[in-house]
Amino acid sequence: MITLRIATPADAPLLFPLTRALNDHEGITVSDETLQRGLAELLGDPALGRIFIVESGTQPIGYGLVTFAFDLEFGGREGWLTELWIAAEHRKGGAGAGALAQIEEQLKGLGVRALHLQVRPDNPAKRLYDRLGWEASPRIVMTRRLA
Repeated sequence: MITLRIATPADAPLLFPLTRALNDHEGITVSDETLQRGLAELLGDPALGRIFIVESGTQPIGYGLVTFAFDLEFGGREGWLTELWIAAEHRKGGAGAGALAQIEEQLKGLGVRALHLQVRPDNPAKRLYDRLGWEASPRIVMTRRLA
């Protein structure tokens, strides 16, 4: 059975290797220092978002990271699922779908009106999102690094 719990600052040592694994798997170049600084900031300020630890029984098997924004189009707070990581040996068994369903319920309770994510077209996780009713936005996400 998949369960979620909201991460606290004490979970940073547990989360760091998971975030490192996700970024390495995705080919995202980010330093350990940047990951650790970001984890500390997010875990220390609930107004920024939440990190959900995905557990099977009492064993952590992954995490979901959601940050918050606000948009009039959705009538309030929106979330961005910026990271979802499930350990390889727990994929294709319903852990990702179960985690997403529970994350959505948690976010509804926090007043989140819409949830967005980005996924590369070649990422196998896209099939999961398609199956769960996620739709491609008619917008193009563009990024400009400020630091």
